[in-house]
Amino acid sequence: MVNGIIIAAPASGSGKTTLTLGLLRLLARKGVAVGSAKVGPDYIDPAFHAAASGRPCYNLDSWAMRPATLAALAAKAGRCADLLVCEGVMGLFDGAFVAQGQPDGSTADLAAATGWPVVLVIDGRGMTGSAAAVLAGFAHLRSDLRLRGVIFNRVMGEKHKAAIAAACAAYCPEVTLLGFLPPSAGLETPSRHLGLVQAAERADLQAFLDGAAALVAEHLDVDGLINLAEPSRLAANNGGTGVPPLGRRIAVARDTAFAFAYPALLEGWREAGAELSFFSPLADQGPDEGADSVYLPGGYPELHAGRLAGNAGFLGGLRGAASRGAVLYGECGGYMVLGRGMEDAQGGRHEMAGLLGLETSFARRKLHLGYRHATLAAAGPLGRAGAGFRGHEFHYASILAEEGAALFSITDAPGTRLGMAGLVEGRVMGSFVHLIDSSP
Repeated sequence: MVNGIIIAAPASGSGKTTLTLGLLRLLARKGVAVGSAKVGPDYIDPAFHAAASGRPCYNLDSWAMRPATLAALAAKAGRCADLLVCEGVMGLFDGAFVAQGQPDGSTADLAAATGWPVVLVIDGRGMTGSAAAVLAGFAHLRSDLRLRGVIFNRVMGEKHKAAIAAACAAYCPEVTLLGFLPPSAGLETPSRHLGLVQAAERADLQAFLDGAAALVAEHLDVDGLINLAEPSRLAANNGGTGVPPLGRRIAVARDTAFAFAYPALLEGWREAGAELSFFSPLADQGPDEGADSVYLPGGYPELHAGRLAGNAGFLGGLRGAASRGAVLYGECGGYMVLGRGMEDAQGGRHEMAGLLGLETSFARRKLHLGYRHATLAAAGPLGRAGAGFRGHEFHYASILAEEGAALFSITDAPGTRLGMAGLVEGRVMGSFVHLIDSSP
């Protein structure tokens, strides 16, 4: 079984993504078959991973995935690889607020489940001796994971390095110091409201990845980091299909406005016997007329609302698919497009497909964020009434109108009831929840 390592941090913004991407690109350039994974329900970072390594990146989530699914995807991420690099989410111990001892989706939970050692990336700005206190706290908080290495980022000069190194040697000698990264203004990762600007939107992507690789090669003990990796303790198995295929021939929207589809979901549909085709709404393409189902994943349609509203081929294709009885399913941004209209950030309203009684606004922004347990309100293409799924919601859209039969009843991670969610009209359905797996 392939050896794996987890790159984690005390908090978001510490630099773990840039470091992970640099490591993936460096190893791939050296001819290492390096697989990757990302903890949690993130769509954007995995696309960067895939660009850096040349291999698919898989999400691993201890809260949203059944143990069998988690084990199957961990094995898939490391398939035919010499090494697996897994990037954590937020801070090492940050996850959902659930009962103590229950999976919370944190990087620490995944480290405990897999047995992969952790390398912590600490932002060293403004610290010397206190860096050792941060390291010691993270190393000793939980006995069921192993923090084996540390990298300090944004370290200013040799005196700063020496002071941090001396403190860590005195108080945490069991943790291997793998190096210091200097401030790297040229390797900033621009963001927008749902995270980093997407990999496909960056004209400088290859130069950015090469720069990150050069930074890692110059400043880190890469061989020492690789030597810390160990095999997963999860038993590989077939996790099955968590979210059932929508049909036998599924047309999937795919471009920079509809990019938030988990590779594992699409692969699961293929493995269950479905045939997938792809189309670009931004290029005014409609779904394959031979498809019996259409999947509109999330993404950034609100940034292209005017253009999408004018794409008669795309919207007409959706209406035509609905009229011939195809299943249409939209998540988050895809759900918004199935609605009647969408208000952009400037308050302008744009006509959408009009297949669901939904009106949304990006001008009246409100953050919706968190894990969701979704239960089907009625039988349909996703399963029987009462079938449960786990997923995630992350958007800033406000609902101005949501008229019709609800698709789900939902709760948050701790089990608080959030009411009904989504809409279903015949064989057209959607919600703001991104489904990840069937409920354990």
